[in-house]
Amino acid sequence: MSDGTDIAFAAANGLQFGYLQAGQPGAPLALCLHGFPDSAHTWRHLLPVLADLGYHAVAPFLRGYAPTQVPADGCYQLGALVADAVALHDALGGDDRAVVIGHDWGAMTAYGAIAFEPERWRRAVTMAVPPTGSMAAAFLRYPQLRRSFYIFLFQTPLAEIAVSADDFGFIDGLWRDWSPGYAAGDDAARAKDCLREPASLAAAIGYYRALLDPARHLPRYAAEQAATTARSGCPVLYLHGAADGCLGIETTAQAAEHLPANSRLEVIDGVGHFLHLERPDLIAARVTDWLS
Repeated sequence: MSDGTDIAFAAANGLQFGYLQAGQPGAPLALCLHGFPDSAHTWRHLLPVLADLGYHAVAPFLRGYAPTQVPADGCYQLGALVADAVALHDALGGDDRAVVIGHDWGAMTAYGAIAFEPERWRRAVTMAVPPTGSMAAAFLRYPQLRRSFYIFLFQTPLAEIAVSADDFGFIDGLWRDWSPGYAAGDDAARAKDCLREPASLAAAIGYYRALLDPARHLPRYAAEQAATTARSGCPVLYLHGAADGCLGIETTAQAAEHLPANSRLEVIDGVGHFLHLERPDLIAARVTDWLS
């Protein structure tokens, strides 16, 4: 049984993915997907909990985040992330008992994965980003546009310079703003380590460029891309921090209407964007209850 500290590798969707794991390979798969600016280490509290539940808990570093390969085609659209999740399901021996757990970009990927091939997933947990279709109105209001300034900065050629300056001080600032009061030194440092190579930093920023620019999408991922806005798949537990400084609580107002049938939405008081790190025991209890 792995203890979750050693990095292993698996080939999936044409890339070599580095991943952390806990539990026994061959057990039902629990695929845990991180977001930005973060790393697979974000799941260090939850991986052993999932292993104790009888899962093979796996947290990959997403495409482009070292030590995972940077894709040669430079494709970072959400549909490609969905294809990665499905390919990792295959590579790691997943079956219809698998669950997927995602935070931030990982949450958006999870919505697409359960809609694209629902037979693969028994249940899902998503955190900190509600379904895309649910937050259009709230996103365009001034308070949320102000929080989302970085998305628009990332569309410019200044992005890589701004993020990497002062030993990636931009990343420290995002963690402070998004999870006020949480001491994120180690977590921010791990995220920086994933992005120190220029190609990896360009990859992480490329996610946001592809988010707003369909010209960056590849036809090969058209079906997976379409699935990212579908309201279908297994039941989802959606968790959002009431003090989230990235996506304000108002963005969850219509989230329940866009989740699959038999899903549940919970707002967690006193936590911000990285709720699974701020209150790991509480979040683990919510996840355990949902998956059990």
